[in-house]
Amino acid sequence: MVIQENIYIPYSQESSNTCIYKLFPSQKKYDINRNITSLKPVMKKLVFLFLIFSCSNDRINQTQICDENYSPPFGGTIFIDPDIITPEDPTTFVSLSYAGTAERQMYDRRSGWVMLEPFLFPAEYDDGLIIEIQVNPEFGTWENAQVYALKYAEVIGRLTTQLRKDVETSWIHRGDEPFGGGNNNLLIHTDWSEKNYENQGILEETLVHEASHTSLDSYHAESKGWVNAQEMDCEFISNYARDYPIREDIAESYLPYLAVRYRSDRITESLRKTIEEAIPNRIKYFDDQNFNMYPID
Repeated sequence: MVIQENIYIPYSQESSNTCIYKLFPSQKKYDINRNITSLKPVMKKLVFLFLIFSCSNDRINQTQICDENYSPPFGGTIFIDPDIITPEDPTTFVSLSYAGTAERQMYDRRSGWVMLEPFLFPAEYDDGLIIEIQVNPEFGTWENAQVYALKYAEVIGRLTTQLRKDVETSWIHRGDEPFGGGNNNLLIHTDWSEKNYENQGILEETLVHEASHTSLDSYHAESKGWVNAQEMDCEFISNYARDYPIREDIAESYLPYLAVRYRSDRITESLRKTIEEAIPNRIKYFDDQNFNMYPID
């Protein structure tokens, strides 16, 4: 879920373009069908064999004829495995200091954009990145706010340098509301976190998703290489990615990529195979970016 350009973007009915029409516009599709009927029998066999095998397992960099009625393997990818990143994994977090209070504009899903005077905690990481953690004054005292700032600063430090590089701030509020990414920020609601993400063991996985919005979307979501990868894969990894192909496909695909490339020993063989068969060209696209994967790799 993403917040962009200082405006909360609610769920909307973005249509996912059907792969076959992207790859084969109507005129080209008509020409192909017309030409097939006029070929000699031996050429007909070759063409039909190509059509049958064009969606084989070896799909990287191949133009596909796509099934318009495919069903993505997952509803949403933060739930696929709770052990992709765990509390036992190393963190880049080094220190947290209290810097008092000051006026800040923050986004709170309970009320929208607000001006508050949060408790401020600069968090330092061993790769040189610094995040100002802004804790809603509703937490009462700076000592109580510090407990939450320290908790999430350490968890954020388990994300890669690449995912944290554009994260300048993190907003922490109470409230039974989902997390968010974008605006050079990670949005955290503690009640929802405890009841949902932490209870299922997917706090780190959720932050990977949200940090992908913050540090990857603006560079990749509409890039030519990514759009080509979407078209060649034909499929989406999840219903969420399919329903919002520009807004959610990067974030939904990145965690599965991380799982198969850097945590394959922690996931089942069937899960690995499902991911690799669904999005092979997206996986290659991520490979080609040479992301900074510290401290995971």
